[in-house]
Amino acid sequence: SGICIVSPHSLRVVWMTEAAHAGRSRVLSFWLSIALTMAVSVIGGLATAHSVDSWYAGLNKPSFNPPNWVFAPVWTMLYFLMAIAAWRIYLGPESRSRRAALALYGVQLALNLGWSLIFFGLRSPFPALLALALLLMAIVGTAVLFWRLDRPAGLLLVPYALWSAFAFALNLEIWRLNPLR
Repeated sequence: SGICIVSPHSLRVVWMTEAAHAGRSRVLSFWLSIALTMAVSVIGGLATAHSVDSWYAGLNKPSFNPPNWVFAPVWTMLYFLMAIAAWRIYLGPESRSRRAALALYGVQLALNLGWSLIFFGLRSPFPALLALALLLMAIVGTAVLFWRLDRPAGLLLVPYALWSAFAFALNLEIWRLNPLR
């Protein structure tokens, strides 16, 4: 079975219809990638909001701890970059490597949310540190897999990896400075 093309005019109509469908699919997948990633951000933010002005404010923090207002814009930008990177991978040709990269992206999103829930929700710096170590490994693994499939997508995860490494150092120091918390 196939498409019987009668004239060049019908070929053009079929091509335009397929292009319009592909364009809608690209736009829809872009917004779905943004929505999924931002959903993780919102859920993590809800867990964080309940502890920032109370529990977190009372912790001893290292000298390199940024002011609280820095975190929201930095994380918003990082989540946006993550979503664009995943979307670029999603648009690539179907392959085992692409599926593995997107699966690991999902794992790191879950670990990212888990860290927020553990650190701020459960108010547990040491278990959060362990979760953050796993998250860092997942981020680096995701960045490597993305890089192999689409270099710009891999590069888009570099700021996220760097900020998460900073977050690891910050979490480690908060745990060290607050041993009984």
